[in-house]
Amino acid sequence: MSPEFQLAVESLHAKFEHLIESSPYEKGAILPKKGVYLFSENGSHFYVGRSNNIRQRLRQHTLPCSQTNQAALAALMARTETNRKVDYRKGARERLLNDQEFMNSFRRAKERVRAMEFRAVEETDQTKQALLEIYCAITLKTPHNDFGVH
Repeated sequence: MSPEFQLAVESLHAKFEHLIESSPYEKGAILPKKGVYLFSENGSHFYVGRSNNIRQRLRQHTLPCSQTNQAALAALMARTETNRKVDYRKGARERLLNDQEFMNSFRRAKERVRAMEFRAVEETDQTKQALLEIYCAITLKTPHNDFGVH
């Protein structure tokens, strides 16, 4: 393993522990600007993400008006519930937005996501941010993380 990669990897577990041991976010509390975040429900971890604006990303995941391309966790949950596969072909997003069964499931999923616990840890380095997201998703076995190429 290269020394540079080894150095980047060595910091991951401490950040991971900080993330899972932190108190869930409460409205009005200070969030890190950049880093990795975690959605959990009843002690089960559901989704790990990363952002350069965590507060804005939290709003995108939880606001009733945000769309399927902004609320990734709710969209993934709705896809699972309705058995809709990810489709990147032209017109696929419009078909999904016109699919009433999916949209009903998406709205229910957003309500569920709003009620979930949210935690975040600061990581400003983009490479370490990406590695930490993957490390957390693998370690926590989050069911809604997908690192597929699109």
